[in-house]
Amino acid sequence: MSEDRELHDPHRQGHEAGVEGSSKMTAEQFREALAKVGKGEDTQSAKAEAESDQ
Repeated sequence: MSEDRELHDPHRQGHEAGVEGSSKMTAEQFREALAKVGKGEDTQSAKAEAESDQ
């Protein structure tokens, strides 16, 4: 997968799940936030935790 697509897909999925993006978030941070949302965590907490973990 190209680097652009690898970064774009998690950003798109995050946006669709309600995890409002930040241009500073990495693809890995978006994946982590999406996983947390999938487990029932609210989107703002998931995003904050994902950003602070990295």
